[in-house]
Amino acid sequence: MISVEHLTKWYGDFKAVDDLSFEIDEGHVYGFLGPNGAGKSTTMNIITGCLSATSGSVKIDGHDILEEPKEAKKQIGYLPEQPPLYMSETPVEYLRFVAEAKGLKGEAVKKQIQEVIEQTGLEPVKNRRISALSKGYKQRVGIAQALLGNPKVIILDEPTVGLDPIQIIDIRNLIRDLGKDHTVIFSSHILSEVQTICDRILIIAGGKLIAFDKPENLEKQLLSREIVLVPEGSAEEAAETVKGLEHVTEVQVEYPDGESPESENPEREHPDGDSDGGHPTSGHPTSGHPRIHVRTDLDDLYEMSGAIFHAFAAKDQTLLEMTLKKANLEDVFLELTEKEEADDDSRI
Repeated sequence: MISVEHLTKWYGDFKAVDDLSFEIDEGHVYGFLGPNGAGKSTTMNIITGCLSATSGSVKIDGHDILEEPKEAKKQIGYLPEQPPLYMSETPVEYLRFVAEAKGLKGEAVKKQIQEVIEQTGLEPVKNRRISALSKGYKQRVGIAQALLGNPKVIILDEPTVGLDPIQIIDIRNLIRDLGKDHTVIFSSHILSEVQTICDRILIIAGGKLIAFDKPENLEKQLLSREIVLVPEGSAEEAAETVKGLEHVTEVQVEYPDGESPESENPEREHPDGDSDGGHPTSGHPTSGHPRIHVRTDLDDLYEMSGAIFHAFAAKDQTLLEMTLKKANLEDVFLELTEKEEADDDSRI
């Protein structure tokens, strides 16, 4: 549906987009995720033909955005970060203007305006002046104009910025519904938003595409193959037991604040949560014990946890707790963007 090849954009000496290449298929909701200044809006402006690239190409349904702009742009509905609304008009008046600008004529204008009004929930306010509408309804008007002409692709740049929590939920639900009939691409720097709505996620940092996959696959890729152990006995002995297992790639011992291996005392905590010295612990039954972080190259954490359990049982060592650490999208995002920043710094 959308093909982006080696897209690069320079602003003077600043490279905003750095050799981006990706393919967007039909019929999914795509999240374009990245920190502020990552190059998301620049990329969207190039895809929609609002901005020219320094190099590279963009094709929409086979039509090059620069060589065949009219055919390519017919396939796109676009809502920029600042909706291009005429505040003195009503939604109906404004949508009529946009429909005619898109080449709709006769009964098709009236029919499509009513369709997008119903689709975006604008019926209660369709005859009020846009200047008097809430930010949430203004965003809906902006999305409605993007839907006119029934484009195959809907591109939304930061559609929930400045909205209150209820308005954000409404717009998210609307985007999810649009994804049933259109290919939707929307940019955001809000992790939970992208995770909630999207079928696919593109993560961009420093103008580069650093990840492109389903949310669940991104979570599996990084930080998800870790098991945290709380042994009853010596942390060092427990760590040695784990280090001898196949598929264990890293073992780290985390001691409670202010303690060291030399001060470790496995008997220091009583069942009531108080230490031998009478100092209260943080409340969790194992909060005062060292923790062992085990990284593995096995995809199946349950298989690894079974091997750990049997290894401890064979040595008659007791485990108070075993936790399989699951990554979330925030973990993945932070690790990928921090790695990209570190790589950029190393090249300076």
